[in-house]
Amino acid sequence: MYKKVILIFVLMVQVLNAQKTSILVFSKTEGHRHESIEAGKRAIERIANKKEWDVVFSEDAELLNPKDLSGFDVLFFLNTSGDILNESQQNAMQSFLTNGKGFIGTHAATDTEKDWEWYVNLLGATFASHPKRQTATLRINKKHGHPAVSHLNDEEVFFDEWYNFKNPVAQHVNVLATLDESTYSGKRMGGEHPITWYHHYDGARVFYTGLGHTIASYSDDRLLNQIEAGIEWASGKVNVKTLTSKWKPLLDDDPFTNWDVFLGVPHGSVKNLSNVDVCSDGKKGHPLGLNQDPKNVFDFIKGGRGENIVHVSGEIYGALTTKQEFGNYHLKLKMKWGQKKWEPRLDAPRDSGLLYHCKGPYSAFWNVWMNAQELQIQEGDIGDFYALGTAVSDVPAKSQGTVGKRKIMVYDKEGNFHTGNTKKAVDHEKQNGKWNTVELITYNGTSIHIVNGKVVMTLYHSREKKNGKMMPLHRGRIQIQSEGAEVFYKQIKIKSIEKIPRRYQKYLR
Repeated sequence: MYKKVILIFVLMVQVLNAQKTSILVFSKTEGHRHESIEAGKRAIERIANKKEWDVVFSEDAELLNPKDLSGFDVLFFLNTSGDILNESQQNAMQSFLTNGKGFIGTHAATDTEKDWEWYVNLLGATFASHPKRQTATLRINKKHGHPAVSHLNDEEVFFDEWYNFKNPVAQHVNVLATLDESTYSGKRMGGEHPITWYHHYDGARVFYTGLGHTIASYSDDRLLNQIEAGIEWASGKVNVKTLTSKWKPLLDDDPFTNWDVFLGVPHGSVKNLSNVDVCSDGKKGHPLGLNQDPKNVFDFIKGGRGENIVHVSGEIYGALTTKQEFGNYHLKLKMKWGQKKWEPRLDAPRDSGLLYHCKGPYSAFWNVWMNAQELQIQEGDIGDFYALGTAVSDVPAKSQGTVGKRKIMVYDKEGNFHTGNTKKAVDHEKQNGKWNTVELITYNGTSIHIVNGKVVMTLYHSREKKNGKMMPLHRGRIQIQSEGAEVFYKQIKIKSIEKIPRRYQKYLR
């Protein structure tokens, strides 16, 4: 049965990958209109013909409605400018993108919808000014392994109109190219000047390049190859190779290179923070948001050997979130409990959690976490399974009675498949204050939860409900929860795998 379901999932993935990529190229302007828009359209059409993509060109904002957008994989803002969408169109666009779709922006896309906060965060920057058109040297960053810059040299000289942005480019982006400000005049960014980047934002895949002002730029193969690769990545047909078979530490150097922070709604008991609703239960309301952590709920401190340690205060519900998505990997970390506990969990076991295959909006579950599978990290329950939001996995389990109306399911390798929350059968945790080693192995929808070297659970057929259908869920971002308790994490590392390691095969059914 297991092999049959896996085969069905593989076939589903193959069918999805075989479907044509569909792109809506939108070029409406209410501000400055670039003469290069028509050249950009012709260039994109040539790329689409070569790649056998379906492409629609439009400046009709009425197309930005749920029904029409549902037929596209990628929304491309080609030198759009000004306030071009009404509220219902903004809502449709946001809903479309948070459902896992892709967004591409070139040049003046950052001069668009500058008063729409969600869009500004989606792009990662807002246009402020520019000097005259001139040549400048770009420093190319290939460490992310993104195909949009793989064809470029470490330095490239381009002629374009170089944007200065209103604020520093957002912390949550992955920078692919920066301007060398010593090579041109009129710069205003003060040294670090990103000009091309990509990132995951609120469920969307986002790629932006500040290139594309001139007509001639759309005849430059360097830019065209960049746009082509950006579309392929944004559509989900190509993934960034983020891992190798060697362990990659995720806390070395500046931890914010690998992590973002998202904080939810402060509980009404939180002190010394402005605008807290004293009636808040910590779920309803407006989240503090992305990389807004005024109370240092997630703090990076130094251990005795100089290693970085994540100190999670637990005071506000939140998540430390990887900037990258991962699939088919072995993750390993150490954690231990602190002393502090916070409302609304003062009388509950200390709680945190390792969320994986995280997808969708930041606030999809309890207004603070993404849709995800959870390897539970809670006193007495490290290694349990929880399904958050639209995520589902099959766990072999047996019933162990009920608490109230809730049936308690406990992991049993030979049990019937159960899709709900499941408790591990054996406790391998250490006493509070001691470091526990937690591992996660996940490959093509099968996952293994390991606590202090002991396998406590295996899960199968990971999937998510999307647009009314169940779809394979084999990759996503990773989140570490803040959930009312002080906890420490260290030595977080990850590596790719090409199969479930042999030593763990005996735990599969």
